[in-house]
Amino acid sequence: MTRNSPTAGGPRETDALTALARAHGVAAAYTTDRGRRVDVSQDTLVAVLAACGVDASTEATARAALEAHRRERAGRLLPPCVVLRVPTAGVPNDGPALPALPLDLPRGADVHVRPESGGTTGLTPALPPGHHTLHVRAPDGRRAHAPLLAVPDRLPAPPGRTWGFLVQLYSVLSRRSWGMGDLGDLAELASWSGRALGAGFVQLGPLHAAEPGPLPDPSPYRPSSRRFADPMHVRVEAVPEFAYLDPAARPVVDRLVARARQLNEAVLDGSSLIDREAVRDLKHRALRAVHDVPLSPGRAAAFAAFVAREGQGLTDHATWCALADVHGGAWRSWPAELRDPRSPAVARARQELAGAVDHHRWLAWVTDEQLAAAQAAAVGAGMPVGLVHDLAIGVAPEGADAWALQRCLAAGMSVGAPPDDFNRRGQDWGQPPWRPDALAAEGYRPFAELLRSGLRHAGALRVDHVMGLSRLWWVPEGRPPTEGTYVEYDRDAMLGVLALEAYRADAGVIGEDLGTVEDGMREELAARGMLGTSVQRFEYLGGSAGRQGPLPPDQWRTDCLATLTTHDLPTTAAWLSGEHVDLRARLGLLTRPAAEEKAAAAAERDGWLAELARLGLLPDPDGEIAALHRFLRLTPARMLGVWLPDATGDRRPQNLPGTATVHPNWRLPVADARGRPVPLEELPASTLVRVLADVFAPRTRPPDEHHTHDTENVNENDTKESHGRPGSC
Repeated sequence: MTRNSPTAGGPRETDALTALARAHGVAAAYTTDRGRRVDVSQDTLVAVLAACGVDASTEATARAALEAHRRERAGRLLPPCVVLRVPTAGVPNDGPALPALPLDLPRGADVHVRPESGGTTGLTPALPPGHHTLHVRAPDGRRAHAPLLAVPDRLPAPPGRTWGFLVQLYSVLSRRSWGMGDLGDLAELASWSGRALGAGFVQLGPLHAAEPGPLPDPSPYRPSSRRFADPMHVRVEAVPEFAYLDPAARPVVDRLVARARQLNEAVLDGSSLIDREAVRDLKHRALRAVHDVPLSPGRAAAFAAFVAREGQGLTDHATWCALADVHGGAWRSWPAELRDPRSPAVARARQELAGAVDHHRWLAWVTDEQLAAAQAAAVGAGMPVGLVHDLAIGVAPEGADAWALQRCLAAGMSVGAPPDDFNRRGQDWGQPPWRPDALAAEGYRPFAELLRSGLRHAGALRVDHVMGLSRLWWVPEGRPPTEGTYVEYDRDAMLGVLALEAYRADAGVIGEDLGTVEDGMREELAARGMLGTSVQRFEYLGGSAGRQGPLPPDQWRTDCLATLTTHDLPTTAAWLSGEHVDLRARLGLLTRPAAEEKAAAAAERDGWLAELARLGLLPDPDGEIAALHRFLRLTPARMLGVWLPDATGDRRPQNLPGTATVHPNWRLPVADARGRPVPLEELPASTLVRVLADVFAPRTRPPDEHHTHDTENVNENDTKESHGRPGSC
């Protein structure tokens, strides 16, 4: 039977359904960003529970499922996965040498651990961080085992105070690109900014593998796979085998190179937008020819080692890509026998398509090699962090990861956000969420493998919507975001796995914690040595704090990456001029009269300019953009980010959310104030680039240049602390 829909007075939930939802971490009610309680409809609860493998379609089945859940909990010796926080060498820790196991075991139970490295041991302070196995034998003869995640209690502090550029790689083209920025350009950007400007990092947007086929909204935050990077980022000429193309293939590839150069010049002269599909087509055709070149013995051994290291995950990814070449990229419309990655039909298809599978493995390898080269260039340029990669919140429902990991994803559900001040209708991002129970049952290995890939060639990993490691807004397919609910994850386990993989990679973590954030989440990140994200536009005091306006710099939090703007917000030049309101008005995106929007935007801007004047940062001979960055310099933030388009005076947003068909999202090259694209080769000559670099990492100036502000180098272990409240969003 169908349960009642919510009424004006709230849903008439059965006690069994409510208790069952809570037992599985599904919220039966939630509090909005304005403090209002909302009861979740019974239909939503039933749909979400069904996606977790729980039948609550009738009152009787809900009661039966609740009783079965209680019996299972009462009868088990161990939970599906055990998380143990352990101290690590060199990291301050005020807790005990080894926390007690968070378990209620029978008196006299025999407990031992099989370490990840092999052998058997008891629980001792010497248990290293890792993925171990816990074994228990009860006095009554019952036995059980479960994954034991020994995770670092806290990550080491970042290496001093650093600054760097925030970029979307596709937008940073050089004269050698093929129509969009590539990994060769990234290596050049890192090498130049590290050596010449004293930058400590380059933060990137996601480089994840994109869906094949047409890209009506080529967002890097809706990838096919988060584990593997997209080969369209490869610098084709930098693949070693390119130099040894067969003479018969050389003219064909030369024509592809010539066409790519034309494509690139069209973007750089402003006559064309970035066309990912065209770039991808040219590169894949050229790389097929390069793949035909036999590998030398050393290269063959390196490729074999990569395949062995990546294991089943790479095989699944390459198999999906090979099948997508034949059947298209929407796997749920493939022949039924090919929808299960473990089916005999898929095994046969893998053999029949062995050449294509090998090609896609090779593509993943050469992409990984160039990622490694880019990070090596950053470190070699003296960057203490280097590359900061970005992990998107989810994947496309028809992509490679959704096919390979469908056992761990909630079918029929989509990730999103509830209604809030940013979007009163809520948001549906069209990506399936992890199933918390399935992740726990697998000891969080799919999540760990994903993180391991993102951290392998990085000094830090930015985690998009990091709040999703604690709870996510699930929306049943076909329903509006307002009819979703929160589903809880084991925050200790999810953050623990993140800490473990970052610790192993000797890398940091930056959580994107903007928007509605669960109580305690920011404090938990800081306690684990993970940074948050503070954006100038959101750092504002309310009237209840005694004054209203910008948060003074000494009250910003220390444990964060601080920046003026992001890829989803107006550039600083557009924000200062107010033209971001004009753009939204032209596109019909305003929710109130244009005059009101303009007045509100002007008041916000003027409030910030008044704060700059109060601090003596205005007037500034280098302009207001420089003054705003000097404000960032006054905060105690451990990492300071400069949005690269701000450094060129660009006035166009890289992404305007909700405008996939009316604005060129994710297709714009970095440009100057007039909209003229600025190639990588011209960045060193940019006056504003030099000014902003001198704000954070001053170089020796010619005698005739002004130098009126404090210019202590933030990369020289400047770790001044502030004990103000965390930044508000």
